[in-house]
Amino acid sequence: MARIKIPRKSTAIDMTAMCDVAFLLLTFFILTAKLKQEEPLPVDTPGSTTKQLFPDVDVATVTVGHGKVFFGVEGQDIRREALTAMGTKYNITFTPEEATKFALLPTFGVPIASLKQYLGLSIEDRKKFAQPGIPVDTTNTSELFNWIHEARVADAGLRNKALRFAIKGDSHQEYPDVKKVIDIFQKQAINKFSLITSLKTQ
Repeated sequence: MARIKIPRKSTAIDMTAMCDVAFLLLTFFILTAKLKQEEPLPVDTPGSTTKQLFPDVDVATVTVGHGKVFFGVEGQDIRREALTAMGTKYNITFTPEEATKFALLPTFGVPIASLKQYLGLSIEDRKKFAQPGIPVDTTNTSELFNWIHEARVADAGLRNKALRFAIKGDSHQEYPDVKKVIDIFQKQAINKFSLITSLKTQ
């Protein structure tokens, strides 16, 4: 008896659901991605074989390189509060517009006396402006000391958390310049901090 031939039919797979999921994931990653800010003080960090993720919140970074020191703290509310406190300390009044511009700066290296002038520049002029760095010395009256102190107070008051600190130093920077920052940390009883390095292959 002859075998009955079953007619072949082309298989059709509905990809609508798959495309929906792909676009949803793509949209999620785009909306949650954090854009990398252009660093005003590019440094060549030393290499390390240890990999540890750096936190995104409640952290402040002191960048040391080319004989300059820059300071940055995560959180626009923390930056705004710290600026207000520094203005009170140095008898400088910042307008709400200047406070908003400062809150958008991830890191800066301008003395407090020149900060109003710097914030008054346009975005393009600010990129071209050569920031001289924050004045640093080992006394309790140095500007870096005060920025660190006011950032800690602001973070504790707004989020009730202890601000964590990290030093991002250039690999060619002299050690005494980094030690000044460490001495300021120790004067404020900050004995635990991170060193930012770049991962190198073994």
